[in-house]
Amino acid sequence: MTVFGTILKLKLITSEDSYILKLQEFLHSDNRGSPYCLLYGHPVAHSLSPLMHNTAAKYHNLDLRYFAIDVKQAELSRLPSLMNDSNFWGANITIPYKSQLMEFVDRLDEAAEEIGAINTIVKENNRLVGRNTDAYGFSSQLVPYEDELEGERAIIFGTGGASKAVVFALRKLGINELVMVSRRPGNIESIYRKADDIRIVGYEAWTAYAKDALLLVNTTPLGMEPNENSSPVRSNEIEWLEDRICYDLVYKPRKTRFLRDAEQAGGIPIGGLEMLIQQGSRSFEYWTGKRFPIDRIKKEIEHAN
Repeated sequence: MTVFGTILKLKLITSEDSYILKLQEFLHSDNRGSPYCLLYGHPVAHSLSPLMHNTAAKYHNLDLRYFAIDVKQAELSRLPSLMNDSNFWGANITIPYKSQLMEFVDRLDEAAEEIGAINTIVKENNRLVGRNTDAYGFSSQLVPYEDELEGERAIIFGTGGASKAVVFALRKLGINELVMVSRRPGNIESIYRKADDIRIVGYEAWTAYAKDALLLVNTTPLGMEPNENSSPVRSNEIEWLEDRICYDLVYKPRKTRFLRDAEQAGGIPIGGLEMLIQQGSRSFEYWTGKRFPIDRIKKEIEHAN
């Protein structure tokens, strides 16, 4: 290899972009030669998780690197052998695989089993344990409103894997009624249909339940880069955001259209970045036994943006 080639290879390895890879790229790289954690999802190019977890590993001087891996549906069968690598410490799972990857672990913790989705895989005594730290991260931002939320109604946009953790967390917080808004309300799985506290409606009907709702939550990718102008709430529905807590799980951009509209209407906007950090904190502790340096990570995120 030429001197130029060596320098170029070194730049690629140390570049932040090298922590976001396609599955094939990771499988055929040298990155598997030392301890690693992974994020599985599609897409993952927007993810802040590599920045967060690599900052935490560096803070604790750990020989550990974290990569975001873009995995296509047809490639899922290749993950079990990868997760049994001796250098694999654990993984996060994001859209759209939080439910599908449950079948790849040896056991589930109590939260993951009840939620029906995992966002974290931990290797414990050579067994893969599926955990859910999303509910913890989500709840952390609603602690100041616990008393107000008890016995109230919440409206949740989306019925995917992320919504399951939200439902679990809101029940723990004492929410009395959950209105799930779906593009295809007739196709919702029975776990929601059989619940006495859940009502399922289409996007054209959610405003009929908004009057008595204190909390609105977006669990869909609507508003995520590069589709920043999309929102679960249409322009003629923005008035329903007034005086309501409007929580968006999307964290990039920091202020989605849903949150901008909520602010303009006189609602209380809560972004997804703090949830991401808090759920990541719990995952990192499971993998390493070390605390997440949250202040340092927030500074790195500010610098990166």
